[in-house]
Order: sequence, then C-alpha cells, then structure tokens
Amino acid sequence: LLFPGSHDSFSYWVDEKSPVGPDQATAIKRLARISLVKKIMKKWSVTQNLTFKEQLESGIRYFDLRVSSKPGEAGQEIYFIHGLFGITVWDGLKEINTFLEQHPKEVVFLDFNHFYAMDDSHHYFLINRIRSAFGSKLCSVECVEHVTLEYMWEKKYQVLIFYHYPLYQDYSFLWPGNKMPAPWANTTNVHKLLQFLETTLGERSRYGTFHVSQAILTPRVRTIARNLVRGLKNTLVHRNLPMILNWVKAQKPGIMGVNIITSDFVELVDFAATVIALNDLLLEEDESAT
Repeated sequence: LLFPGSHDSFSYWVDEKSPVGPDQATAIKRLARISLVKKIMKKWSVTQNLTFKEQLESGIRYFDLRVSSKPGEAGQEIYFIHGLFGITVWDGLKEINTFLEQHPKEVVFLDFNHFYAMDDSHHYFLINRIRSAFGSKLCSVECVEHVTLEYMWEKKYQVLIFYHYPLYQDYSFLWPGNKMPAPWANTTNVHKLLQFLETTLGERSRYGTFHVSQAILTPRVRTIARNLVRGLKNTLVHRNLPMILNWVKAQKPGIMGVNIITSDFVELVDFAATVIALNDLLLEEDESAT
C-alpha cells in the first residue's frame, strides 16, 4: 500500500521563547541571543501548518519525528525539535491516540529517527511514554510482508513505532530504524530531487523493509541568507510543490513502487488525497489478474 506522510510532522508549532535546540550549531546558538534571529529561525523551522489531529483528518499516516531533552531542565521530559523546541512528545502521542480511539481501523507509522541530548535514561522515559500512550495498539515487530491491514485489524494493532537507537532491541514493539529507510536528497533543486527519488526507488529493497520517498527540498545556508524573511514555504515549497505533485501522480504502489511519500506543508495541494488515490491502481491490478 501507499501512504502519505509529513516531513518534520510536529513542527506546526515551535517555541520562540525556548532556547535554541541541541540540533543546531554553536554559531547559531550564539546568534539566537538576538531575539530577531529566533523569529527568522521559526520561518525556516516550521515545515507544517496542520496539527497532528488535522494531519490525521486530512489522511496523513506516516509521521517523521525528531526529539530532544531540554538541557538544563529538571526531569526527563522529551520534546519535539527542529531548530527550536516544539510541544512535548507526550502531548503529541495523546493527540494521535485520541484519533485512533475514534477510528479503530486506522493505522499510523511513527518514525523516531533523530534524538538529541538524550542518554539511555531519557530513552527509557520516552519508550515508557510510548507504551503508556498506545498500550495494546502497538504492533510487535514482524516480517514486513506479513503486516497487511487485515493482519493489523485482526490483532487490533494500530501503531508501528520505528526507533533509530540500539535500545529498540529490548522491546518487542520497537521496530529497528533500518526497516524504514528514508533516503534524503539534500538539495534545493527540484529536478535533482525528482532524479534522486527515481534513483532511490529503483534501489529500494525488494523485500523486508518499508520505504520512504522524501519529496522535500532542503535549504542551504546560502538559501536562508538570501531569503531570510521569506522563510521556507515562500522560498522553496510554494513554487516547487506542483512539480513534485506531478511526480507523485505518475507513481505506482506495489513491491518496487512507492510505499510512503512525505512532503512539507501537506495541505497546500491535494497531497494526501492524491497519494491515497494511487492505491486504486492496486485494485485495478487485482481485477485484471482475476
């Protein structure tokens, strides 16, 4: 199946009043003592407008999550982070779980792929939060090919957690990060991005993993310097999304096709609806096979 996802899914709200995150270079942290700098950072840190609930309601089912402790803060609370700190992970998980309670046949992928300022004790705290939020909805690690919607419904599973840190080995409900490869183009050029997406799709493992196509452009330092006040959305996303969406429309789901596609600002075009509709091609294949 083909699922729509969001990039830096949590970044619809970041806190200008918080310290700059440990994911940033020392030079940025020094600059951020000037209040205007954080306002500019926010324009480049926010990659989504919709909350988790709104993304879920629009059809997004894969969430790209980066998390961090707050250095110097008492306790072990974990926050979402992209340059600046977002909401607590616990609040985000509760919001997702509320949706799942109301929609018992829906399935989500939560991909914890970047961790900052976290030792093992922080990870144990976070993993317990995940278990507390979802309980029996958590899908145990299984052969990827066995994980059909029918299997999930039968077991009453709704959540697959991918955890890119060695402690995943200690928990039956944490899938290793290598089961969710998400190659990254790291370019501002939409033509290079589309070429990269084609190449990495061709290199996709035939069996044994899920696969993320990151249909996103990444600003360089130079890009940000030239377009400080305009921000990510007005500089890179608006003008390139139509071309990215055209690439999406030309894709097919299936073993060597696309599996999960992520985008910035998922509501700007009919991104989720376009991705979901491509699954109809699988039905057509089934009908022609019979």
